[in-house]
Amino acid sequence: MFTIDAHLDLSMNALEWNRDLQQPVTAIRAREAGQTDKPDRGKGVVAFPELRKGNIGLVVATQIGRYVAPDNPLPGWHSPEQAWAQTQGQLAWYKAMEDAGEMVMIKDRKGLDKHLLLWNDGTPNDQKPIGYILSLEGADSIVNLKYLERAYNKGLRAIGPAHYGPGRYANGTDATGHLNEQGRQLIKEMEQLHMILDATHLCDDAFWDAMEIFNGSVWASHNNCRALVNHNRQFSDDMIRVLIEKGAVIGGALDAWMMVPGWVRGQSSPQEMGCNLEKMIDHMDHICQIAGNSLHVGIGTDLDGAFGKEQCPYDLETIADMQQLPALLSKRGYSAADIENVMHGNWLRFLRNAWRD
Repeated sequence: MFTIDAHLDLSMNALEWNRDLQQPVTAIRAREAGQTDKPDRGKGVVAFPELRKGNIGLVVATQIGRYVAPDNPLPGWHSPEQAWAQTQGQLAWYKAMEDAGEMVMIKDRKGLDKHLLLWNDGTPNDQKPIGYILSLEGADSIVNLKYLERAYNKGLRAIGPAHYGPGRYANGTDATGHLNEQGRQLIKEMEQLHMILDATHLCDDAFWDAMEIFNGSVWASHNNCRALVNHNRQFSDDMIRVLIEKGAVIGGALDAWMMVPGWVRGQSSPQEMGCNLEKMIDHMDHICQIAGNSLHVGIGTDLDGAFGKEQCPYDLETIADMQQLPALLSKRGYSAADIENVMHGNWLRFLRNAWRD
């Protein structure tokens, strides 16, 4: 089944992890054998051949560049301008992949419809470019609001104002505090440009501020449920309800600590914690029960988002294994129409509503 993944850090993997995503996952793992600079070396699960094998023809692909103040222990850049330059290097990689025929940027309805015709024409996927919608994870690299329109003109269509910790516009995971004035202005300008607001990673204070002042299209590209795994990174049921009211789609994430309670980083293993793809469906089903339908869930795996096989479902060898989901959803009693909603339909409906041309 044609599949959409609403969150993949492809350029980060290419430029920071130095992975050639044109190669199959097995070749990338082999090249990283013996490397220990990152916990997921030799354990990646995402590459272009596996996306094609899994019929994942459209993804939301990120740029990311965090600014860190002198007292911020998180990794990042020491000025917004440096963060901007990092994201522009990432954009240059995406453009190089377009030149190589590996990817194609999707930024409007016309491009979306053309791409869907190609991927559903019944021919093999081997030579088909993977469509990508450009998203910015954390807005720190938007030096000022003049840069926002500049980024939009370069193809940026969605922004999550925060990532981890304190941000220039909004506070994210493990931080607290309301949107500052810069953040409010950013969100209002995003609305004027018809950009998508990604609610993922917003701390609770900033989330409620954003829901109050933003009247545009909202999604949550990769998020799970606080009721199942109690952490501020997850959405509470009240947060899920307001997202549903706004017509949002929430992408199920496959980072093990977000899927099962009690995960200890660097110690737990997916097998011992019983972390499999069924756990993703538990979170999806929780949202569906709140909504009373299957119209607000999709896939946003975050696979290879600074973790690999050591911290994702044990029954997933590569991202191509997302094709197990239809059978697992069917086993839970989901209809064929529901399954199509989850795999691609909800994201497509959302995009057609969000994009005016």
